[in-house]
Amino acid sequence: MIGTILNVAGIVIGGVAGLARRQPFSPQTESLFRVLLGVFTVAFGLVLTWKSLNGPFSLIVRQVLVVLLALMLGKLTGRALRLQKLSNRLGHIARDHLSHPPSGKRDRMNAGFETCSALYCAAPLGLLGAVQDGLGGYFYPLAVKGVMEGLATAGFARIFGWGALLSALPVLAIQGTLSLLVLRFVAPFLETHNLVDAVNATGGLLVFSVGLVIFELKRIELTDYLPSLIMAPLLTVLLR
Repeated sequence: MIGTILNVAGIVIGGVAGLARRQPFSPQTESLFRVLLGVFTVAFGLVLTWKSLNGPFSLIVRQVLVVLLALMLGKLTGRALRLQKLSNRLGHIARDHLSHPPSGKRDRMNAGFETCSALYCAAPLGLLGAVQDGLGGYFYPLAVKGVMEGLATAGFARIFGWGALLSALPVLAIQGTLSLLVLRFVAPFLETHNLVDAVNATGGLLVFSVGLVIFELKRIELTDYLPSLIMAPLLTVLLR
């Protein structure tokens, strides 16, 4: 749960900084943070994928083909389940709260909690990072998410107050529970059947895609691709 703890710490630290510092960051500072986060996300994703490809050249080619096929099937499955549309709906609710924040202190706190919880818990990087953290202790994606959400919470705290910081609790509960479930039940099964590398290689490319979104180079419906993490080990077994 190191990644989840870092994520929660980022939210809390960012929220406290936002309450203490009423002036937002300058556009130059925000741009610098975006570039650094994008670089780290791309690097962490590629490193995870590279470390998961091993063996002779013919085996590596087959592993890459499995990953690409898993991404294609995962995308189709996610679209059929309307995962991205559900994520977008939560984003619209959050934007409505931001556009029309309540006037009362208690109502503003509740709106901040709901807004930040919806955004942070439904983020594809959160689910992806929790799986990687539980599967092999690869906490770097959640560390990046913690920095991103810390910066966001600094701004939300100036609008909603302490309610933004309280969103760290559902993040801890959901991501922490997912990581522990993966560690306790999923990881032993995948290790027994030599399927960990397939999941990690696929997850690495998804983390890499997050970097492309941060750089605003390509619009990717990341939530629809999450079923790829299930498709990758299934395809590996079928194609052996």
